[in-house]
Amino acid sequence: MSRFARFLAVDWSGAKGARQKGIALAVALAEGGPPVLVARPDPKGWARAEVLALIAGLEAPTLVGLDLGIGLPHADAGAFFPGWDASPKDARGLWALIDALCTDNPHLEAGGFVTHAEAGRYFRHGKGAEGDRFLLPGAASREGRFRVAEIAQRNAGVRPVSNFNLVGAAQVGKSSLTGMRMLHRLGGKVPVWPVDSLPEHGSVVTEIYTSVAARLGGVTGAATKIRSFEALNDALDLLGSPPVKGSGPIDDHSSDALLTAAWLRRVHGMRDLWHPPGLTAQVARTEGWTFGAV
Repeated sequence: MSRFARFLAVDWSGAKGARQKGIALAVALAEGGPPVLVARPDPKGWARAEVLALIAGLEAPTLVGLDLGIGLPHADAGAFFPGWDASPKDARGLWALIDALCTDNPHLEAGGFVTHAEAGRYFRHGKGAEGDRFLLPGAASREGRFRVAEIAQRNAGVRPVSNFNLVGAAQVGKSSLTGMRMLHRLGGKVPVWPVDSLPEHGSVVTEIYTSVAARLGGVTGAATKIRSFEALNDALDLLGSPPVKGSGPIDDHSSDALLTAAWLRRVHGMRDLWHPPGLTAQVARTEGWTFGAV
């Protein structure tokens, strides 16, 4: 029997605005059945504060997967921001710093952080517009810095983008920074694995990468987005999940959330996913990890 009653997947968004159509939530029940989308509180989409309130108020023990980075690279340089004396010592310090520098940004946006005179030096802001500390000295690649978990993802055949990159359709930097503001505001109400130890009871928040779930769902090739109910149900079948109702097109935010909720239900009991080889105590405390990356 699962120690979790529910599996909640959150496809997140770092876009500006009060409400985001790019945010989708889906739940799979431990007892079985197809995953189900959580209804938007408003036709214009979810507010990030509403997702925060939902997670903070969970009653049934729930494994929450957030499709965003819960940390920034640290292991490669021994610091999040090498050369900046305000660089935090751990992930919770990072979340607090981001939130503090974004006090004037509404809707958990993160513009105040990436435009900060010092913090902004570490990000790629546009084509040909890189901060002078976006790359470490002698960097072999122009892609930017990666966390240990992201290197594990790449070794497994998926292609995460550096969280210091704010450019392009595949970037997750803005989502990650807004998500870290949410984690800070969560205030320890729900443990965030592996920054926090995995508790024996209650709900837990984890980082997920929907492409990892899509791989197990049989989605192959460079693109891992699902845009039809038929393709979604084929993937759900490979995860041992009943199909969802519908036919024809489906937006990829909804399909990501639905597929990943079913994936969490399927794989959460695999011990190796909670104990990947690269997850040292120092990495857990600073960078965090992506559940499913080994």
